[in-house]
Amino acid sequence: MTKRTGRRRILYLAASLLFTVVTLLIVIGGGGWWVLSHPQTPVPPHWNPLGDLTVTAPVTPVTAYQLRRALGDEAQCRAALSAAGVVFEPMDELVVDQNCGIAGRGLLSGLTTARIEAIETSCTTTLRLALWEHHVVQPAAREILGTDVRALRHVGSYNCRRMRTAQGQDSGWSSHATADAIDIIGLQLGDGRSLTLLTDWDTPGPEAVFLHRIGRGACDWFRVVLGPDYNRLHADHFHLQGPGWGFCR
Repeated sequence: MTKRTGRRRILYLAASLLFTVVTLLIVIGGGGWWVLSHPQTPVPPHWNPLGDLTVTAPVTPVTAYQLRRALGDEAQCRAALSAAGVVFEPMDELVVDQNCGIAGRGLLSGLTTARIEAIETSCTTTLRLALWEHHVVQPAAREILGTDVRALRHVGSYNCRRMRTAQGQDSGWSSHATADAIDIIGLQLGDGRSLTLLTDWDTPGPEAVFLHRIGRGACDWFRVVLGPDYNRLHADHFHLQGPGWGFCR
């Protein structure tokens, strides 16, 4: 066998091996897709990247992907809220100008367990809030305080204004101008206690431990979370914001 023939044989074997590997990957990938997409798939919905987000399902590595899909599709967003029992009545979109308005607008008055004073906000903010309430707030309340949370107290979501700084200067447009944020000032507990960030954040005791826990936990569901440790403008509330580069303090 000549050197040229030997090289050709090696190239042929390499090409055959590559073809076999590619074919195997296609078969495996196609089979995986079929298993995930089949109506009777054995994969639990909260583990299935092709499944829709369920607010009350256990959190898995797939949840973040499902959440991104729901945030980008208003129909999915509203369906997830409805399935979780969140009271979010549809409203016409609000268009003020290029800086202000509410897409996916609705009237929020109840989360998965806790009530909330009726507030106009966006579907995406409501979805993030519902996930925080179910997976962070309620479990922390039961573990630390021995009760559940009956209601969340807020000071608004939509507000057509620019950002405020500690120096009092206006900057860019606030996320409140598009209802992409909500400010939470306190909570009403199932045993009758009422907590506020202004009075209980720095007061030693389980109430402060609880508030710090849920503040940190909000960072799992919102891209920007600002609280009493950030600056004096946030001494009395959590600023929970959907879009952003990721900042938690």
